[in-house]
Amino acid sequence: MTTEAETDGDIGQETRPGYGEGRGALLEAAVRVVARGGLRKLTYRAVAAEAGVTHGLVAHHFGSRDTLLEEALRWCVTRSIETSSLVPASGRLEDFAATLADFIAADPDIQAFQYELKLESSRRPELRHHVDLLYDAYRDAVGEALACFGVSQEMTEIVFAALDGMVFHQVTSGAPERTEESVDALRRLLAAHRGQASSRVTGGTSNESKLSCLSLTSGDDEHVQRP
Repeated sequence: MTTEAETDGDIGQETRPGYGEGRGALLEAAVRVVARGGLRKLTYRAVAAEAGVTHGLVAHHFGSRDTLLEEALRWCVTRSIETSSLVPASGRLEDFAATLADFIAADPDIQAFQYELKLESSRRPELRHHVDLLYDAYRDAVGEALACFGVSQEMTEIVFAALDGMVFHQVTSGAPERTEESVDALRRLLAAHRGQASSRVTGGTSNESKLSCLSLTSGDDEHVQRP
């Protein structure tokens, strides 16, 4: 993939408004193209065909395929944050990540796209910064959820890795029931860890944790479901 724009005679010409002309629709189309065919399939023509517009319009909006790729990655993060939460409405650890399997099944292309970029960033250092920002956002979401449930922050990387693995396996194998079983097992481990930590300290922190959970689920701020 290059930083040069793929152009043709459509650029600068007035095009007839049609389905998918919005910037968001073009980004969504780019995500679907990469998820289904890999990064090698990401061209203006492929995105335009997926969105139902001329490929000159894609070039006009983004200027280069690398810009399109970076914007699509940001769109994925925003979409995930807006549509999901690790912290359930109940604020109870027993309901942690309860909708993870359904969330993945609802739009697996978003997850596949991000894994494609993660793999490609190992070959292309210029992508690593963008992928690192993506994964940092997911780690932060996991850390905030654990704090809400009164689970120590030292568990953040372990829980993140476990959730990330669950997502990967469901995307590649299509077995949501395994995700649900794994999430349930993870909840039990977290509950046991929290219980052991609580027994080593004096005073109760459970009420403070509960309040933190409720504050995260009662406002407009939402946190990402997938690492």
